Amino acid sequence: MLKQRTLTALVLAPLAIALILLAPTALFALVTAAISLQALWEWSRLAGVASNAARIALIAVNAVLLALLWTIRDEPFAWYVIGAGVAWWLLSLLWLRHFSYAAAPTRENALLKMLAAEFAVLPAWLALAHLHGEFDHGRGWALLAVVLVWAADTGAYFAGKRFGTTKLAPRISPNKTRAGAYGGVLVAGTVAVIAGWMLGTRDTALLALAALALVTVLASILGDLVESLLKRQANVKDSGTLFPGHGGLLDRVDSVFSAVPVFVAGKALIDLLLVP
Repeated sequence: MLKQRTLTALVLAPLAIALILLAPTALFALVTAAISLQALWEWSRLAGVASNAARIALIAVNAVLLALLWTIRDEPFAWYVIGAGVAWWLLSLLWLRHFSYAAAPTRENALLKMLAAEFAVLPAWLALAHLHGEFDHGRGWALLAVVLVWAADTGAYFAGKRFGTTKLAPRISPNKTRAGAYGGVLVAGTVAVIAGWMLGTRDTALLALAALALVTVLASILGDLVESLLKRQANVKDSGTLFPGHGGLLDRVDSVFSAVPVFVAGKALIDLLLVP
């Protein structure tokens, strides 16, 4: 499993890095929109939308929504959408606390889960596109937002393997441990400080960026747990089989969806308050 995960990552990571650093924002937004639609397709399966015709209709509607968001993405509208995404992830804490909610395979619960998908995926896509195109050194910051999730995932995997004894949320995701969460925070925080320094962040702003990395990692864990809950309720191991050793696309980007709106909102706040 580790070998498959490593080989898949060695293929995907350079492609993702090249896309973020080299592509113009319009192309970057188009590719990430396609990724978002594939993730929504897999989410619809986990939500219990059985009809392929209904799933195709959902994807078509979301393609239109993404196009509309792109055309009216100017501030302050973008911040309303990004704020809605952050608010959803805070609300999802209640769902994790009452994890049996919406577990029954009913049409109403499927609709609720797809509504959750809208608030999870669309704001994250807009936040990443906004970060890439509207911020100073936006490509570097967009790469950092994604790399923080990768770093946290890597740190959590190895810290959990080595030190993990106490489970983080055993009734939702039995493999996650508190030691893994601490390892993820430590690795991601280190990456944030190094990358922030390279991007010109200094003094109090750099400390604030380290704190933002902590919050971003916590948000990434939240996204991972929500998808784990969806899979548990759907009684499946992975969201799909697209990537060997990694499962489906949603299995790879669930943490990105939750982390990116938090990171972008936090970065904007740091720029507003601490950057001359």
